[in-house]
Amino acid sequence: MDGRTRMELLPFAPAHADTVAGWPVSAQEVVMWCGRREFPLPARTVAEWQRDEGVQAHVLVVEADVVGYGELWFDAEEDEVELARIIVAPGRRGSGWGRTLVRGLLAHAVAAGHADVFMRVHPLNAAALRCYRGAGFVTVDTDLAASWNAAQPTAYVWLRHEADAPATG
Repeated sequence: MDGRTRMELLPFAPAHADTVAGWPVSAQEVVMWCGRREFPLPARTVAEWQRDEGVQAHVLVVEADVVGYGELWFDAEEDEVELARIIVAPGRRGSGWGRTLVRGLLAHAVAAGHADVFMRVHPLNAAALRCYRGAGFVTVDTDLAASWNAAQPTAYVWLRHEADAPATG
């Protein structure tokens, strides 16, 4: 990845569903990515996510190749946005594209004017946690995480974007 590489964060289109659904390489990865217990994940599932109110999905396109996918879940009542279901194509992982995708999604969230931006991460997804912390996300208070996890199927690691948090890597 260098400064000359052409990349864009574009709105998700139904034609992207097959590509994105094919990226998880195992049943465990599907669980860590989106909490589903289907492998392989059907493309129709990814397409149906777009019908949820308040969801804006995007793809990261690099030199005409779709290399990343992520969603913004807007909650106007709580004045917050959650970054969700972020995944990078298997052959592009470990090259910084995840962090680029997260920063692009974060820019959209901030531009929408919401006060808080959060993420939840499966506790076994160490690579994602490194990526998100590198993009300026920090772990929320233990009590707050426990209250949010009370209704969840997994004890997620909850992160909040801190504008003044040092980005790493």
